[in-house]
This record gives sequence, C-alpha cells and structure tokens, in this order.
Amino acid sequence: MPVIAPMPAAQPARIPSQREGADEVTAAGTSVDHLTETYRAHYRSLLGLAALLLDDTASCEDVVQEAFIRVHSARSRVREPEKTLAYLRQTVVNLSRSALRRRILGLKLLSKPMPDMASAEEGAYEQLERDQLIRAMRGLQRRQREVLVLRYFADMTEAQVADTLGISLGSVKAYGSRGIAALRVAMEAPA
Repeated sequence: MPVIAPMPAAQPARIPSQREGADEVTAAGTSVDHLTETYRAHYRSLLGLAALLLDDTASCEDVVQEAFIRVHSARSRVREPEKTLAYLRQTVVNLSRSALRRRILGLKLLSKPMPDMASAEEGAYEQLERDQLIRAMRGLQRRQREVLVLRYFADMTEAQVADTLGISLGSVKAYGSRGIAALRVAMEAPA
C-alpha cells in the first residue's frame, strides 16, 4: 500500500541569539536543527518503514510523528548526532509493535458473539443419528469395527491401521470397504 505523506513545510532559518548559541555548544546531544534536518530528509523513509509494519496510513503517520517527538524529548541522550536516524528507526519499530499489541489486545477484549445455537429439534435429530450410528457400528464384525474406528475416528492412515492391528494393508482395505457397505445398509434401514 503506497503511503503518501505531506512534505514538511520549510521553516525560515532562525538565527539563534548569542546566549542560545552558547547553550547549544555546551549542551551535549543532538541539536534541534539537526533533528529538523533529519525530519526533512528521512520523514518519508520512516513512514515507509512504519507502512511495512502497520496496515493503515493514519497509524503510520502517528507512529512516525510520535517517534520524532520522543527522540526530540530525549535528544540530550543522543550523544552522537549521526546516530539520530538509527534511534528514530528503532523508535518507529518499537511504536509499531506497541500499536499492533494494542490492536490484538483490543480484539481479544471485544465481546464475542454467541454462537448459533441449534434448535431443540436439530439437537434431538443429531442425537438420534448418533445413536443409530453407534447401534450400526456394534452390529459390524469386530475387525470391520476396529478398522473403521481407527481409520475414521482416530484419523489414521491405512498403513498405520495395518501396523496397529497387525494385519496386511489389503486386509485393512477389505475390512474398511465391507464395513462401510454394512454401515450404509444399516443406516438406510428403517429403525
């Protein structure tokens, strides 16, 4: 998704007073002017970084702006001005992660809708079908019942069923085929 961001408006250069210039020289850290130049030069690339991590433009812009605000607030701790961009990138990544965590938490906390409940008639009909299937399974030969239970209820492959029961693969196929045919007849018969 392309992110289109407004180009920061160029501000007229401010000439610091003699006192301000002296304070800036003695203060350690990144200067406001350096941060402003970094903003102008790298705003779009930081917005692109946020766009890779987040899904909407507004969130990306918020994250990048917040990153600049945080780095501006902590600029005295950035001892080497050439690392300002690295701090900004890391701040964008961290803020993007936080935004995603908040979204996930918000989704978890949303009230979940009640599942569609089956009517009493549907529940009774399903119970009757289940009972009929159990009766039909009990009417099968022991090996047919074992093969069908392992194959379809335990979700085993034919080779696993053969290994479990100690019979050949061909026997598993034969017992399975005959068992399904017998179940079909039993289930279609009137109760």
